[in-house]
Amino acid sequence: MPKRILQGVVTSNQNAQTVTVLVERRFKHPLLQKTVRKSKKYRAHDEANQFNVGDTVRIQECAPKSKTKRWEVIAN
Repeated sequence: MPKRILQGVVTSNQNAQTVTVLVERRFKHPLLQKTVRKSKKYRAHDEANQFNVGDTVRIQECAPKSKTKRWEVIAN
């Protein structure tokens, strides 16, 4: 099964080798046909601590790295 890849914006890089990425998705409501924006935060592994707040990054599923990290940042 292929690994999912998402794109989002870094909102925090306070922890060592970890960034918090806000991923937003848009879809039409099935009944009202209005465009709905939903967002979710993912904690991703950043080996070199190279990403800062505001950067647009792509993250990919991986094996669990810690209690909360199941994603890793891939080079754009």
